[in-house]
Amino acid sequence: MNRHLRPLAAALLGLLAGCASVGPNYAPPPLPGSLAAHPPGAFAENRPAALSTAPLPARWWQLYNDPRLDALIGEALIANTDVRVAVANLERAEAVVQGTRASAGVQTSLGGGVSFGQTSTGGVGPSGGTHPAIDAGLGVSYAVDVVGRIRREIEAASADAQTQAAAADLARITVVANVVGAYTDACASGARLQVAQHSAALQRQSLGLSEHGAAAGLYSPLDLSRSRALLAQLNAALPPLDGARQTALYRLAVLMGRAPTAFPAELANCTTIPTLDQPIPVGDGSALIRRRPDIRQSDRQLAAATADIGVVTADLYPSVSLGASLGTTSRKVGTLLDRSALRFNVGPLISWSFPNTRVAHARIEEAGAAQRAALANFDGVVLSSLREAETALTLYARHLDENTQLRVARDESLTAAGLQQQLLRGGTVSSLETLDVERSLANAEAALAASDATLATDRVRIFLALGGGWENEAATP
Repeated sequence: MNRHLRPLAAALLGLLAGCASVGPNYAPPPLPGSLAAHPPGAFAENRPAALSTAPLPARWWQLYNDPRLDALIGEALIANTDVRVAVANLERAEAVVQGTRASAGVQTSLGGGVSFGQTSTGGVGPSGGTHPAIDAGLGVSYAVDVVGRIRREIEAASADAQTQAAAADLARITVVANVVGAYTDACASGARLQVAQHSAALQRQSLGLSEHGAAAGLYSPLDLSRSRALLAQLNAALPPLDGARQTALYRLAVLMGRAPTAFPAELANCTTIPTLDQPIPVGDGSALIRRRPDIRQSDRQLAAATADIGVVTADLYPSVSLGASLGTTSRKVGTLLDRSALRFNVGPLISWSFPNTRVAHARIEEAGAAQRAALANFDGVVLSSLREAETALTLYARHLDENTQLRVARDESLTAAGLQQQLLRGGTVSSLETLDVERSLANAEAALAASDATLATDRVRIFLALGGGWENEAATP
C-alpha cells in the first residue's frame, strides 16, 4: 500500500471498528392494549365444578385416561403429514443458520490450472512457439463485521429458525386436537346412533302393538298411520349419523398418516363418548400467553424483522474484508517454487457504494414497515388467543347448562312414558296420547345425545385454545 494512503486507511478502519451494530436491538414487545398495565389473570368463566385454575398439563389428552386414544396420538405425531412438513421446514431453517454462521468465518480457496499460449513477436521474426503456463494459488479471506451486518444476519436467521420451531409446535398441538376431535366425533356419532336405534326399536314394538290393536278394532287407522310415520322419522335419523361416524373415522385415519379406509377397526363400533372425571385445568391468561406456540411464532417473526433492519442499514457503510493470497506461475513444474515464480498479496479490501444511498434508504423503510406489520400481527395474535380461550370456556359453560336441562327433560319424559304405558294397558288413555308421549321421549333422548356430543367437542376446543401439548419432557409448564 502507498505510504501516503496508510494513515487514511488506518483512520477509516479505526472509525468503523468503533461503530456499534447498526439497526435497532430487539426487545420483547409489550402486551397490546390495556394488557400491558394489567396482565391477564383468571378467565372470566369461573365454574369450580367444571373448570379448574390448575395449570394445564403438557399431555392434556391423558386426562381422558384412555390408552387407545394415547396410542392414536402417538402414531399421529410420527406419521402425520403436516407434522412432517413442519419438522422438515425446521430442519431447513436450522441448516440456513449453520450456513450463515459458517459464512462469517475464515474462507479459504485453492486453485490451479495449466494453459497453453504462444508468445507474439509483433510480426517481426519467427513466433516464440507454443508453451505451457502452470498456475497454482491459495487464498484466505475474512469478512470484518465492522458495523454488525453479519451479527444481524445471524440474528435474523436464528429468529427464522425459532419461528419454524414454533410452527412445528403449533402443527403438533393442532394434530393432537384434531385426532382427539375425530376420535370424539366417531364415538359421539356412534353413541347418538345407538340412542336413535333404541328409539326406533321401541317405536317398532309400539307399532306392532298398534297393529294388533287395530286388527282387533281397538285403534283407528289414524292411530296406526301416525305410529308408522313416527317410526319412519326415527329411521330417517339413522343414515346421517352413520355417515357422520364414517367420515370421522376417515378423518382420523388420514391424521394418522393412513389411507382413509385404514382406520382402526375397533373404532367402528365405539359408542362411549370420551369424557373427563375431573374439572378441566385451564390455568390463567398469562400462562396462556407464555404457552401458545402461535404467540411465540409471531414474537420470533418480529425479532427476525427487527434484525432485517440492521442488515439493510449496513448497506450505508463500507464492507471490509481481510485477505491474503499466495501463488506461483511458471512454465515448468520444476521452477514453480523459484522466487521469481512466487507471488503474494496481503491487505484489506474495502467496498462502499456511498454515492447511491437512496436504494439503501428505501430498503430500510421497507424493513421498518415489515417490522411494524410484524408488531401489529403479534398484538393481533395475543388478543385473538385470549378471545378464543374466553369464547371456548363460555360456550362450554352455557352448553353445560343446556345439557343439565336436557337431562332433566329426558328423565321426566322417561318417567312419563312409563306411566303412559301403565295407563294404556289399563285402557284409560288412547293410543294417540301414548304416541305423543313416546315421540317426546325419542326427541328428548336424541337432544341429550346431541348435547353430550357438543360438550365433548367443546372440551377439545378448549384444549386447543389453551395451546398445550407441544412441550417436551424438560419443558416448564
